[in-house]
Amino acid sequence: MAGATTDGASWVRLYHPSPAPKARVVCFPHAGGSASFFHPVSSALRPDIEVLAIQYPGRQDRRGEAPMTDIGELADRVFEALRPQLVREPRPAFFGHSMGATVAFEVAVRMRREGLAPTVLIPSGRRAPSERRSEDVHLRDDAGLVAEIRKLSGTDTRLLDDEEMLSAILPAVRADYRAIERYVGAADAVVDCPVEVFVGDTDEQVTLQEADAWRRHTTGDFAVHVFQGGHFYLTARAAETIERLAATVRAYA
Repeated sequence: MAGATTDGASWVRLYHPSPAPKARVVCFPHAGGSASFFHPVSSALRPDIEVLAIQYPGRQDRRGEAPMTDIGELADRVFEALRPQLVREPRPAFFGHSMGATVAFEVAVRMRREGLAPTVLIPSGRRAPSERRSEDVHLRDDAGLVAEIRKLSGTDTRLLDDEEMLSAILPAVRADYRAIERYVGAADAVVDCPVEVFVGDTDEQVTLQEADAWRRHTTGDFAVHVFQGGHFYLTARAAETIERLAATVRAYA
């Protein structure tokens, strides 16, 4: 496979351009996820809020590129690809789900080094960088990896039941799990923007205490929004999630 490109168009997808958005938000997908996961969000928020979605290498139209297995390196690449968007007005908010929350945070940390910041960071379904667990999903065989994906209910079961499609997506899924499970966040890392956490009340991947620990990682305001549901509450309760996301992004625009 080819190495990951640095071309911004490969990394950043804009499904519904707006001539004069009142706010903008960059969305970071979960492990195994792709930019198209946020297509419905983009459609729902247009034209007032323009949605940019990150496409990691190793999936969909980037499946010819090797997936990345290190969160720090992934954040470096995303930061470089996003640079032109970070200095445009209106400045963007960041929303990331699961692994995407960690990638969004690490990109914001890199922005801080250059005097930049998103208007607000919205981590979803992910414990704070300073909260650690011992996890080994990336070491399991294919059947074990698929079982974990099914349990989280975030992937269309039709893909998991199709052997050809499954063989196409599993390398990126395994690479993502390896990246996030080996990630060790700096306990003292902070961002210079508000942080508003989204979390499902029955999410086995993050407790409310682990979600609240995000407050240690910001110099700004902090809040936690609890939704009914598990790790993929945002698909089960899409309308409610999108409404809250829109309200949060607008509040800091």
